[in-house]
This record gives sequence, structure tokens and C-alpha cells, in this order.
Amino acid sequence: MSFLGLGRPQPTSAEKIAAVENELKVIAEMHTRMLKVCSAKCVDKSYREAELSKGEAVCLDRCSAKFFEAHTTISEQLQKEGAARGFGQ
Repeated sequence: MSFLGLGRPQPTSAEKIAAVENELKVIAEMHTRMLKVCSAKCVDKSYREAELSKGEAVCLDRCSAKFFEAHTTISEQLQKEGAARGFGQ
């Protein structure tokens, strides 16, 4: 835990803001990629109806859940590797 004061100074307000801004950027980029990938996979390009069909809605739900799960798993693994290398300590 790097922000508990164990051998390192507390982060400044600017550092905290930068960390939050970076996290928001990562989430926005993930959302954009998920929207692009899942829409291409699940939504019929002929647009026969104004609303999503039940099949499209189910596909989008499953695709976004899998996309988010994969993103979470990868993020956790990268954090573990970073911690093992001494980053964020």
C-alpha cells in the first residue's frame, strides 16, 4: 500500500487528481472499445426495427459482461505484475 505512509510521502492533491483522471480515461477507452466490438458482433446492420431485438439485447448483455470480465482480469494481472516489480509500492 503506497499511500499509507509506509516509507513514502502522501500523494499531493494534484497526484490524486491525475490518478482519477487517468482511471476515468481508461474506463472511457474500455467503454468505447466494448461498444465498437459488441455492436459489430450483436447488432444487425440492416436496422429493420427501431428497437433492439431480444436476441440483439441478450447478445449485447453477454458480450459486454465478457468484455468487462476480461478487462478486469487483465487489469488485476497487470497490477500483480507491477507490484511484483516494485511499482506502486
